[in-house]
Amino acid sequence: MTQTVHCPTCGRPVRWEPEQKWRPFCSERCKLIDLGAWSDEDHRIPGEPVDPWEITDRPPDSGSH
Repeated sequence: MTQTVHCPTCGRPVRWEPEQKWRPFCSERCKLIDLGAWSDEDHRIPGEPVDPWEITDRPPDSGSH
């Protein structure tokens, strides 16, 4: 039996199978609407704001040289 989920954008049922190209979305349109919402910061992950100047690409100093 194939599992069915609801499209996060419009709520339509979507069969969860490899043939469903846009899963968990029902269509490319719904996927792009969701992407736009993230881009506009309508969707956010809760947490404290991060100062981009404090972010580095270096791993934390382990104390050994």
